[in-house]
Parts: sequence; structure tokens; C-alpha cells
Amino acid sequence: MFVMGITHSTLAQDIDKKILNWYNGKKAGMNTEKAYKKLKKRDSKTVIVAVIDSGIDIEHEDLKGKIWTNTDEIAGNGIDDDNNGYIDDVHGWNFLGNPGGENANSMRLEFTRIIARYSEQFEGADRETLGADDQKLYDTYMQCVQDLEKDRSRYEGFINMRVPMLEMMIDGVPATLKEKFGKEDVSLKELRKHIKKNPEEERSLSVAMAVVSGQISKDDFKEQAENVKKRLDTHYNIDFDGRAVVGDDPYDMNDRNYGNNDVEGPDALHGTHVGGIIGAVRGNGLGGDGVCENVLLMSIRAVPDGDEFDKDIALAIRYAVDNGASVINMSFGKKYSPMAKEVYEALEYADSKGVLLVHAAGNDDKNVDEEPNFPTSMYDMQTKKLDHYLTIGASTRDTDKKLAAAFSNWGQKGVDVFAPGHEIWNTVQDNKYEKLQGTSMAAPMVSGVAAMLKSYFPEMSMKEIKDVILKSAQDFRGTIQILPGTEDEEVDFATLSVTGGVVNAYNAVNMCLEMGK
Repeated sequence: MFVMGITHSTLAQDIDKKILNWYNGKKAGMNTEKAYKKLKKRDSKTVIVAVIDSGIDIEHEDLKGKIWTNTDEIAGNGIDDDNNGYIDDVHGWNFLGNPGGENANSMRLEFTRIIARYSEQFEGADRETLGADDQKLYDTYMQCVQDLEKDRSRYEGFINMRVPMLEMMIDGVPATLKEKFGKEDVSLKELRKHIKKNPEEERSLSVAMAVVSGQISKDDFKEQAENVKKRLDTHYNIDFDGRAVVGDDPYDMNDRNYGNNDVEGPDALHGTHVGGIIGAVRGNGLGGDGVCENVLLMSIRAVPDGDEFDKDIALAIRYAVDNGASVINMSFGKKYSPMAKEVYEALEYADSKGVLLVHAAGNDDKNVDEEPNFPTSMYDMQTKKLDHYLTIGASTRDTDKKLAAAFSNWGQKGVDVFAPGHEIWNTVQDNKYEKLQGTSMAAPMVSGVAAMLKSYFPEMSMKEIKDVILKSAQDFRGTIQILPGTEDEEVDFATLSVTGGVVNAYNAVNMCLEMGK
């Protein structure tokens, strides 16, 4: 499932560009602009970054010249010219489609799929009569049942109770305003002035303030309810099979004759935003600037609206490695991984080839040391640490107790470093731009920095670059921050990741220059 942010919204184009591009700036940003000034006398080489995601709008105005092309493939001839097993894979591959050009999009969450897959075997079963392996699978199945019931109950409550209640509150705003001001048509300026004089009424007028300012409306809640209903009908519906259009067996790694070359797909918002963070054209005044200037984006569509399939992820990683990617960005994750072994073997393959894997930590404000977000750097079957794997938490531009984004996962062992992932303005499909947030946005920041360093210091291995990124992170150890998921629990930022820092491109460049000397 997308490790996407909590919210996303379109911003007005007249907002200060420095605010929109804060992640490349100073303070809590990555100091990317200063890094490029340091590098201006050096030459750079092109680096390929694979983006395993929902797809990329490869014709976006701000990604011109930034899309990878498979030069060994002749476009549109229906032949696998380079004999890599993928026909006409000119700009990447789509593992969520079929050879006829049809695409899947909405999928069940993994725990919904697990219930559907094993319900006949385990529904009403007596655990004590099962063998050891089946008992373990049975326990997973029962946990999935609990997860499904919990989530469905929460979402159904939102639709059936919370939305009507909020709509009633909005309907009551005119009466509230008339009681306080003698009229229903009250300006935002008047409201603010009144609250300033009567601060004790701020709480009682909060809904009126939100309505008058345009922050909330009945249409907003209606749209939210429709989106939640869609999730209930797809993500949380045991009988829904969004995979059927693909036509493969998603649990058979040998069944590889599926997919197509539509690397954008039906909904490329998330992947296009991720790609833009890594490599949108710098300095052209459109959207936010990409982190890496000399980069090509390989689009691999494997992340649907819902949870990704392990098989697709394993094959996508191998595709990226075999086609020349130096960095693989993985802005997705989920709670369960039924084919964890196959995914881990693909990670090992990338690791053995010196390809850097950058994974988003997840947006559940939880400790991944205790509850992994798959894929992970800490598999049960793992015998050694992967040398080329980074897990990234999301930071904000507010260093005063709010440096860790409220939604971000964390872990003193499982999260390596934080990077900007809050209110990030960048590309979405159809030549548009939006502000998204999530560890999905933080991971490509690091992928961009890694590609940038490889571009200007091609003699360095990706293992060396990974180590530089970690060692050069801006140190926030010793600063007191709010623990993600809590209102006011304070912790040392050092407890939230291995480094206790935020990625800093300028520091990294300086370290690479010193190593070169």
C-alpha cells in the first residue's frame, strides 16, 4: 500500500517559492542548493533511479529529459529486442496489467487477501488439531480477521455516524453566527477579531471559523465518505479481486508472462510526485525542484490503490537491477508479507549488485522495531545485514519539538535516518502540482541525494555513498521532540532512528570531497 501522507492538497501558484521548495533549503531542509554551489566546478554523470510505485506521468512538463529509455528496445514493434523477458519495455514495466493493455488499480489489502485465501481452510478450525506450520499460519489468519473487523468498524462508523454529525455541526454555523453577531454573513476578519477579544470562545467558534475560512465544507465530508466507501468496497472486501484482470497467479514466481509497458497506468499521482522529488527539472520555476539534477527515472508500476503483491515487488526489484538502476526508491509498505522469502531474495540480489534500496518507513506512527513495515531490513530469515538498504522516516521544517512528522514511523534500529516528508510540493500527473506528505515523500529525498552524490562522485560505491549519507546527516540528537502518534510525549530525537539525524546534502558533498582528497 502507498506509504502516502495523511493529506494532500493543491496549493496556489503565488505561494512563496522558498516555502514550496523548503526541503532543498536550510535549517531543517537538506541544504541542497548550497551543495550545488559547492559542486558547480565539477562534472556529473547520469544516474538511473528506479521508482517502484503507482506509475509516472512520463510526459509531465517538469520531467522532460528525466525519463529513462531502454536503448536496447525498439518501441512499438511487439518484440522483446533485448531478450530480457519484457516486450517493448521502453521506459520501464507495468506489473499491474496484462499483455492486452488492460490495467488493474484497486486491490485488497494484504490481510484481506490472506483471509480470502485461507478462510475455507481455517474458518471454524480447531487450532490444537493443526500441525506446527499450520498453527503459525492460523495465528496469522486470526490476526488478519481482527485487523479487518477493526478497520471496517472504524470506517463504517465514520460514514454512518461521524459524517452526519459533522454535517449537522456545519448546518448549525449560521445560527451560531447570528446569535453572536446578529447576522449570518460574518467575515473571517470579524471572526478573528472577535476571538482575539474573547479567547474563551475560540473553542465554541472553531467550526464556524473552519467553515468561514473554507477549511471544511459539507462537500468535503461527502467526498471523504465516498472515498471511505470505495475503500470498504475494495481494500476491505474479501470478495473483491482486483488482480483478476492481470491474469497471472500472484503466488507463483515462475508465472512471469504478464504486465505491459504502460508505465503511467490509470492513477500516477503518487509515483509522479515521488519521481518529481528525485528529479524534477531544477530552476525552471515549475513546481518544486528535484533533488538530483543529472538523473533518469525508470518507472516500474507495481504499487496499486491498496496493498502491493510481494511477487510484483520481487520482480520489480530484479528488473531495476538488471536494467542498470543504481538506486531503487520504494515508497510503499504493508503489515503482512506472505512471500517475504522471495522479496528478501530480491533485496539480496540488489545488495549483491551494489544497488542502493531506499524504503519509506511508513505512516502508522509506530515503532518498526516492534512492528515491521514490509519490506524491511530486519527479516526473520536474514543471516546478515544488507549493505545497501536504507529506511527513511519523515521530518518537518519545524525543529521546535515537531521535527518528526506526527504520522511517521520510527525505530532506533529499524529507521536509519529522517528526511523531509511534510508538505512537499511537486509534480502529479497531467502537468499539475500538489502538496503531499508522508514517508513516501521522505524516501525519494534520500534517493535523490544518493543519485546526486553518485552523479558527481562516480568513483564511489553505493555502499560508500550510503555510509556518507548516514554519517553526514544533520545531528539532532539531544533535541527534545514529540513522539509521533502522541499529543505531548517528549523524547530525544536520537531514540527515533539509528543516526538521530536528518539527511543533509551539503554535509554529504563536503564529506565526499574530503574523502576524495
